[in-house]
Amino acid sequence: MAKTVYLGMIADIMHPGLINIITEGAKYGNVMIGLFTDKAIATHKRLPYLNYEQRKNVVEHINGVSEVVPQDDWSYVPNLKKYKPDYIIHGDDWKEGPDKYIREEVFALMKQQGGEVIEIPYTQGITSSGLAKELESLGTTPQARLKSLRRLISAKPIVRILESHCGLTGLIVEHTSIEVDNVHKEFDGMWSSSLTDSTSKGKPDIEAVDLTTRLHDLNDTLEVTTKPIIYDGDTGGKTEHFAFTVRTLERLGISAVIIEDKVGLKQNSLFGTDAVQTQDTIENFCHKIQVGKASQVTNDFMIIARIESLIAGKPVDDALERAFAYVEAGADGVMIHSKNKDGMDVKEFCTRFRMKDAHTPIVVVPTTYNQYTEEELATWGVNIVIYANHMLRSAYPAMVHCAESILKHSRSLEASNEYCMPIKEILNLIPGTKQK
Repeated sequence: MAKTVYLGMIADIMHPGLINIITEGAKYGNVMIGLFTDKAIATHKRLPYLNYEQRKNVVEHINGVSEVVPQDDWSYVPNLKKYKPDYIIHGDDWKEGPDKYIREEVFALMKQQGGEVIEIPYTQGITSSGLAKELESLGTTPQARLKSLRRLISAKPIVRILESHCGLTGLIVEHTSIEVDNVHKEFDGMWSSSLTDSTSKGKPDIEAVDLTTRLHDLNDTLEVTTKPIIYDGDTGGKTEHFAFTVRTLERLGISAVIIEDKVGLKQNSLFGTDAVQTQDTIENFCHKIQVGKASQVTNDFMIIARIESLIAGKPVDDALERAFAYVEAGADGVMIHSKNKDGMDVKEFCTRFRMKDAHTPIVVVPTTYNQYTEEELATWGVNIVIYANHMLRSAYPAMVHCAESILKHSRSLEASNEYCMPIKEILNLIPGTKQK
């Protein structure tokens, strides 16, 4: 009876190094590919360009592959316990770095189960991560970007979105990453905020900046990034106009628009009851959602209903009534907003909403109740957390301090040393300007 050789693989980009490992594995027995699912990948790396079914279709047609099974965890342990292969084969590049602990637990389990670990020298000069970076530099397509938010919601416990108001902040969201306890962390996408768009132009957040102007600036971000973008649509404007807004955003590859159930001249929600906050009727806002959904060309674009009941001083019951009505009207998600610092009204809304609806995505913007971690928000049933204005809020004081320093010292030496990054780092940040 032929023995089984287990090989874990993402298989988003096939290259000679992977084919070599499959070929070597086939010498020992039937090669079973443990194909990482989006869920397994998303908590450690960016989502692959191809979805699971597309990657499976490629791998199962490779000569030497006997079987393809899903691997739902970054760790090999669950599948090794389930399938009990005689061998597991892996490139020797996991001896160092963040995957070192994965290697250690694999060796321990295979020894316990009476199996063997085969390590193959990785092909010099060719790595999946290196090829992925080269592909990333080529950009993305509107269709690929459009689909990515729904994939992230399905794959991750919580999707992490950061505000971006220009191409530079888009690059920061795109590339900033860290390792925390051997776990890779980065932002999943961008929030195109009407507040920060307006403020960066020196204008009030009252929908004074029209759609055409906002999209003109957003195009700078689209050109230099690949991650999904959620667009702050304010009230959505007139219902008849909202249909065209949806078509435009969808065509550009924007993944979602969030519209709030308010009418009249916009007042920023963080003013709460200090400003007049007039909500639309449930009937009218449901109609706006329906018109927007009917105008879509694909099923990938999302219309998310932002509920302002708590901002307007109404009870959670009112917010829930609206939420269920909006979902019934076709909303692809709900965003619950509050300016209360303890966040308990948001937690109550999420908990009660999940009792009746286990699947519709919930979005929160914890600007005022920022003491809660993403892990805590996920236990409430939250799917997307938006850090809605932090890039602009952090940039403004830094620029003011820099300007004051130049005035104080009548020169830029102190400002350059204390507040400014070296000009070479700026040049290296922007694609296409790195020194040869």
